[in-house]
Amino acid sequence: MTKRNYGRGVVAAAMAGAALLGLSGTAGASPSAPTLGDGYADNTHAVWCVQHNLNHFLNTTNQADHPAPVAEDGIWGPQTKSAVQWLQSHTFLSGRSLLPDGFVGPLTGNAIISDGDPYYVGSYDAYCWQYIPTTYGP
Repeated sequence: MTKRNYGRGVVAAAMAGAALLGLSGTAGASPSAPTLGDGYADNTHAVWCVQHNLNHFLNTTNQADHPAPVAEDGIWGPQTKSAVQWLQSHTFLSGRSLLPDGFVGPLTGNAIISDGDPYYVGSYDAYCWQYIPTTYGP
């Protein structure tokens, strides 16, 4: 191997290592995640997490009046808001009492995390923990 190729290999290895180190941090705490809904600066990842976990709940509930699953497009819109309001008005399912205002704050986030897809919300380091507001924390 020539000195030039060896040097390039060292630089490439250093850059790859730096990139991996940048990705290895812990997920942010969900109590710091902002409220989602109309009038808020909604994060696309956060909205997707709400949509996906609402769909998981809607697909696993036995409630006949549940809305159709929402598009998992990361865009807050009337269908997502309506599904959030349905969940909020059916808090008897988990013994919670929520105002059906269509916003995802910490209490609604608790319901979404409790009844959501375990792959995305089943532990504090799961993907959606950093995006869904909640009172739960590690």
